[in-house]
Amino acid sequence: MFQQPNNNMMEGQLHPFEMTQNTSESEIARMRDEEFDSALKSGSENHEGVSGEDDQDPRPNKKKRYHRHTQHQIQQMEAFFKECPHPDDKQRKELGRVLGLEPLQVKFWFQNKRTQMKTQHERQENSQLRAENEKLRADNMRYREALSTASCPNCGGPTTVGQMSFDEHHLRLENARLREEIDRISAIAAKYVGKPVVSYPLLSSPMTPRPLDFGSQTGSGEMYGTGELLRSINAPAEADKPMIIELAVAAMEELVRLAQMGEPLWMTSLDGSTTVFNEEEYIRTFPRGIGPKPTGFKCEASKETCVLIMNHISLVEILMDVQQWSTVFSAIVSKASTLDVLSTGIAGNYNGALQVMTAEFQVPSPLVPTRESYYVRYCKHHAEGTWAVVDVSLDNIRPNPAMRCRRRPSGCLIQEMPNGYSKVTWIEHVEVEDRGVHNLYKQLVSSGHAFGAKRWIATLDRQCERLASLMATNIPTGDAGVITNQDGRKSMLKLAERMVISFCAGVGASTAHTWTTLSGTGADDVRVMTRKSVDDPGRPPGLVLSAATSFWLPVSPKRVFDFLRDENSRNEWDILSNGGVVQEMAHIANGRDTGNCVSLLRVNSANSSQTNMLILQESCTDPTASFVIYAPVDIVAMNVVLNGGDPDYVALLPSGFAILPDGSSGSSGSGVADAGGSSGGSLLTVAFQILVDSVPTAKLSLGSVATVNNLIACTVERIKASLTCENA
Repeated sequence: MFQQPNNNMMEGQLHPFEMTQNTSESEIARMRDEEFDSALKSGSENHEGVSGEDDQDPRPNKKKRYHRHTQHQIQQMEAFFKECPHPDDKQRKELGRVLGLEPLQVKFWFQNKRTQMKTQHERQENSQLRAENEKLRADNMRYREALSTASCPNCGGPTTVGQMSFDEHHLRLENARLREEIDRISAIAAKYVGKPVVSYPLLSSPMTPRPLDFGSQTGSGEMYGTGELLRSINAPAEADKPMIIELAVAAMEELVRLAQMGEPLWMTSLDGSTTVFNEEEYIRTFPRGIGPKPTGFKCEASKETCVLIMNHISLVEILMDVQQWSTVFSAIVSKASTLDVLSTGIAGNYNGALQVMTAEFQVPSPLVPTRESYYVRYCKHHAEGTWAVVDVSLDNIRPNPAMRCRRRPSGCLIQEMPNGYSKVTWIEHVEVEDRGVHNLYKQLVSSGHAFGAKRWIATLDRQCERLASLMATNIPTGDAGVITNQDGRKSMLKLAERMVISFCAGVGASTAHTWTTLSGTGADDVRVMTRKSVDDPGRPPGLVLSAATSFWLPVSPKRVFDFLRDENSRNEWDILSNGGVVQEMAHIANGRDTGNCVSLLRVNSANSSQTNMLILQESCTDPTASFVIYAPVDIVAMNVVLNGGDPDYVALLPSGFAILPDGSSGSSGSGVADAGGSSGGSLLTVAFQILVDSVPTAKLSLGSVATVNNLIACTVERIKASLTCENA
């Protein structure tokens, strides 16, 4: 009688399969594929030795029957095994039907495959453990010999371990713990790198600068129209990977300490509103790091803590997925790419995950140059319910004189809280050479508010609220215009999200853009650029002209935001509405602040040819920035979206406004102080996208440029007139 491995997959424990009276099942039980045959032979010299009953078979002429699976059947089952190593009865029957096998044959094949994989895995582990054991034994002997010949530097006599100072002993223990973590991460990374990670020097040892490799970029992410600097950076060389791992582990250690430390490293300002970084204390506390601050660079460091309406695991997944991360932070991250994944983590999650990345960070204005960075991102699970994600620049491994920004250990500590909430402590620590920042934005940038921790965490808080509203099922039905259809809500929010991402990607001074200044010599210069839209279902095909300008207003950001988002005041600035009445048809609230919502507006214009024109608008605000973004939409397409249809094929050309505080004392994006008087001025960026020709290869005419220039100039004048008059 044949035997089969039982479901607990214990190697070597084979239990007899009880034959039934059914002849066909008895025949099937005699069939085995070549994997099962080889698995049985590993325990005995021949197949007959497996079962004593067959040796005593009274029918001497009986021949054993084998069933060899075809190559196609094996390939199909191998592919299924990668997705699901434990198929249930229904899956086995379906797989058997497709491949022309009995469910029992499929069951045996999967049992044998699991046993085979387990045996291979244990064999590899045993080999690794033996190698590590030999290495530790050799290290032990070397240390014994060193101790036996050690001498005291003062008296020349023999010394003992007991004479080691407490600090030195503590440092040795700390180094041993870090070395253990590095070895663990290296072992994980080795599985994905393809070969064991070689031994490497400590961070304190000098590193030989390596020139950048120029060539095509590899990796999972893509960067469209990226600047020369980021395009020149490739995935790290094999020799660099051990140093990257060690750098990431040391950075994680530093980040956790930065997040947990208070004074004197983080000093509270006199008014108690901000946290000030003590750079001298940092140098004393972390003397090694990634090297001294480059000449001409200035330090920006900030820390912010917030409780967010999202569970800790979901936050980790957003931060470790470059696509989700750049989407959530689209107002800050103009582009991002994963060049290499050294480790995907262990136990099915991101614990131990290591990614080499490039990113470009922006302020939503063409007057502030973007910051490019080449760094490693490392995720680690600390205590129960506590995770940390750290970034640290790799420019000490790959020096590049063109790099104007480097990230010292930055990132966040995420702690699980009840009811699906998380407490996040964000650290942003960069050294940067801020050349080219326009005078209008210098105060905002130099204060650290433009790129600091407060902006990152406020953006994340805002996006968590937006995602929570997307999942909401208890939607009040009393208000007129509220969209209650769940599929319709999801489609409309997805369309609005794409509109916001498209706006943010086209308004900053990214290296992907070449802005041309049209006129004037002051802050109100209009900057324009052209983009060709081809085979993009989300954009109308043709030649698109983008125009943007930034200027200062002596009005609080909150008042500017409320004025621009209100449909009742839209005809005061929107030239294209031709003075018509703007009416809100539908809306989706997506945050605590009433200003956070997606709306569908109708313009009842005096011009009969433009009646029933629809506008999709998203207004969003947080304490650091506010946006009002809109785009004309087709009525038929919007009906499809409101009924839950795919929003990806709705063509959009977004225009709108980005509102930032001016960085002066008391200036706040939320305008908290506005009720009592001034809360600082606002920096307003106005941007339009207009299709000037439906043929992508068309040449841009001077008339089109003049029209757009005139449009944006009139809009700015109307906004200034309305708000300054209202403020007076």
